Amino acid sequence: MDLNPLLIGERINVITTRMRKAMEHRDPGPIQEMAVKQVEKGANVLDINIGPAEDDPEVMSWLVETVQAAVEVPLSLDTTNPQAMELGLQAHKNDWGLPIINSCSGEEVRLNTFMGLAAKYPSNIIGLTLAKVGLPRDANERAAIAVDIMGKAMELGVPVENIILDPLAMTVKGNQDQAVNVIESIEMFQALNEPPMMSIVGLSNIVNMCPTCMKSLLTAVYWTMLREAGLTGAIVDQLEDEYMDVVRGKPLEEVFPAEHVAKTRRMFKGEIMFADSYLDL
Repeated sequence: MDLNPLLIGERINVITTRMRKAMEHRDPGPIQEMAVKQVEKGANVLDINIGPAEDDPEVMSWLVETVQAAVEVPLSLDTTNPQAMELGLQAHKNDWGLPIINSCSGEEVRLNTFMGLAAKYPSNIIGLTLAKVGLPRDANERAAIAVDIMGKAMELGVPVENIILDPLAMTVKGNQDQAVNVIESIEMFQALNEPPMMSIVGLSNIVNMCPTCMKSLLTAVYWTMLREAGLTGAIVDQLEDEYMDVVRGKPLEEVFPAEHVAKTRRMFKGEIMFADSYLDL
């Protein structure tokens, strides 16, 4: 995959009422409208999130066909249901790029199942650096899980260049130490293979529970720091124009006050504590 940055649109998601109803009723209108909007705003891949889909795995193949009838981009197939995942992979048109399996992890059953699908069908695959014991404590633990993911890929014949490592970005509110761990993980991933494996984060995660007025600044600064560390791309909301200006290449200081950018960088490095009022302190 030569998309750099890789920008995966996150809006076709079963957790939103409008998208869920469209999926349940097989109504292509809202799905295709959202697909077109995201691509027009810069998405070069679209995430299709159906959750576990225990009672309706066939919705994945319908969604794949529906979205690819409207836009010419590859899709990220987002489900924990192996049957639904396989149906989506079978339906995917690879004319505009390989699909992405979203996702496997370091947990043995999930790693074997989804990496097995990546071996069976030409596809890229997101590897969450998450093991059965839970969230890794630091960058070293994330890198160790990444090695396990890479090892399983090599065992099953999945090209290492098809792996997209995800170090699991978390909200900075209450998990500030994890913010710098994720940056350090991206740096460490660069040394695991030559050329380095791709990497991705769910960028919206970093601002969960943060004040709305701060979200664009936090997202844009964190994106920039991750890119400096070697990040390939992110799952993002392309309809958020302010931080997307930065994601699309505009310098931070042209979008936000320079002093706010500098202070936010220090906060993500752990040099100052995060609080809702950290910019005023």
